[in-house]
Amino acid sequence: MRPADPFIGRDILNGQFQILQKIGSGGMGAVYKALQPEMNRMVGVKILHPKLANRKDLVSRFRREARAMSQLSHPNTTKVFMFGELEDGSLYIIMEFLEGKNLNQTVRGEGPFPMERALPVLIAVCGALDEAHKAGIIHRDLKPENIFLVQSAGLRDYPKVLDFGLAKVTERELRPGSVMLTQEGMVFGTPEFMSPEQAQGKTLDARSDIYSLAVILYEVLTGKLPFDAKTPMEYIQAHVTKPPISLDERVPGKKFPPGLAGVLTRALEKAPEKRFASAAAFAQALKPFAGMAGKGFTAMMPKGTAEQLAGVQEIPAAAVDLPLVPIDPSKPSTPIREPRSSLPKTVRMTPPKQPALPATTPEGTVPVEALAAAARRQRSPPSALMLAGIAAGCLVAGIVITMLALRFWG
Repeated sequence: MRPADPFIGRDILNGQFQILQKIGSGGMGAVYKALQPEMNRMVGVKILHPKLANRKDLVSRFRREARAMSQLSHPNTTKVFMFGELEDGSLYIIMEFLEGKNLNQTVRGEGPFPMERALPVLIAVCGALDEAHKAGIIHRDLKPENIFLVQSAGLRDYPKVLDFGLAKVTERELRPGSVMLTQEGMVFGTPEFMSPEQAQGKTLDARSDIYSLAVILYEVLTGKLPFDAKTPMEYIQAHVTKPPISLDERVPGKKFPPGLAGVLTRALEKAPEKRFASAAAFAQALKPFAGMAGKGFTAMMPKGTAEQLAGVQEIPAAAVDLPLVPIDPSKPSTPIREPRSSLPKTVRMTPPKQPALPATTPEGTVPVEALAAAARRQRSPPSALMLAGIAAGCLVAGIVITMLALRFWG
């Protein structure tokens, strides 16, 4: 029989939290469900294995995760309430308690997602990453297991980004005694989802996370990865040397809207400078394919700068069949298409020839006087009935005037 877990049933931090049960474990530690009586809520408690407390590299990774996540407030990032060291020296993180399944479990159990389900999830994750990237934090270990789906805000698939344990943060943000894990030449991460530069141990930036997120989206849509490989080393080599299998060719008989494959192809470019410049730009490129479902996540996307959003318009025309138009980040980016079931699918109309309107002003508007003049030029000729009415009116007016004149002079 396995020995009983020493943390289950234990009160920690002077009785602030009561550990109820273990809900997950891994090589570095375990995650528990706990009650916080004063707040009347459940929380998650992540505890590093006490036997690893003397491993400076793992302690540094654990603290790195806590410090990185405590800086972030995006609704799609798991909230960290506090972190520190218990009385026995064990390191802990107190975070929000999540009920649901991670993205990997969901796809394995239910199969690939349709676009209208997959894209809003990934767009929301882009929002969480964009906030982290702007704070100088790179996740470096994005994979479906680190995207947790819960029911929240009336949504069945509300994603929460987990596990910033490999996040790259600046040295000044680490506590004294921490060990930097981001030295050039060292490889960390999950082989199936790491970027080419990460596989080669190069210096990483936000575009590495974008690559990993594109691999995740590819798998969520198809149930397969963009490379045929069997071992971790084969995946690493494929990321560095092989072009990804086109999204349209990955699953026989399964087709996607024109242009979506081009967006993923760009996000999966080997050279970081050829990818989207930011997570916000990647999200903007995905939104046209998300339909109405993508609108609910617009408010969760941090406002990008003009430089960040400019990357959306740089996709080569040959790679993307569906043209992308510039989107104002302050307005909803998904066009609303009202159903018109009473109309035929295709209507051909030949507009009548009209006088050209005068040039617009610098503000993009046409002067009122010019519109009036153009409208006058476009008036149709009067009908015979109209002319008869005018003539009758003139005749009556003439008779009245004549009678008034006779009376006056008589």
